[in-house]
Amino acid sequence: MKRLQLHRHPSALLLAAQLASLVLYPVIDDTGSGRLIFGAVGVVVVLLALAVVNRSPATNWVAWCLALPAIGLIGTGILLGDSRWFVGSALLESALYFYVAGGLIAYMLRDHLVTGDELFAAAATFTLLAWGFAYAYYVCQAWYPHSFTAMVSPESPRTWMELLFLSFTSLSGVGLGDILPISAPARALVMLEEFAGVGYIATVVSRLIGLTLVRDRH
Repeated sequence: MKRLQLHRHPSALLLAAQLASLVLYPVIDDTGSGRLIFGAVGVVVVLLALAVVNRSPATNWVAWCLALPAIGLIGTGILLGDSRWFVGSALLESALYFYVAGGLIAYMLRDHLVTGDELFAAAATFTLLAWGFAYAYYVCQAWYPHSFTAMVSPESPRTWMELLFLSFTSLSGVGLGDILPISAPARALVMLEEFAGVGYIATVVSRLIGLTLVRDRH
């Protein structure tokens, strides 16, 4: 029964993997093999994202065209022990996460019923958007060095955990300000994420809350 439930809710598995990554990344972020473990985790999350696409109106072949090269680049980086390959995979993973997030949003908006899977999808979509922008920040930093600064070691490149933290604070509208974009491309990305966060909460989350209240009254 548990296996059946997990099969019925791939969004829950994806959400669990994303949240588990938040616990794992601080441990590996500053280690020598951290980037390689990061790549391996990325493969798992990509495969779960592909499973989620099957539940949404998104087109499978588009997701596969993004996922397969991303997995190949991750695997190459792991085999060669070279994290530079992760820049290309990050670009593809960012596009994949945005595509899957768009598919899940369409999945949640296509009817007027709120199911348990849609609630998991709402949370998973938020993490997909956060990860998608974090990968975009990672690529931006690789292409435009010194795009981000921070209160601690302001001249150093920002770690993955710092970029993910910036993404979550920007998407949620918290904006703590200890990590700042200083290049024009980085600031443009942050503004796009802030706009996406406000739009997601205003349209998708508020709609699900409203439909849930209506369902409970009946």
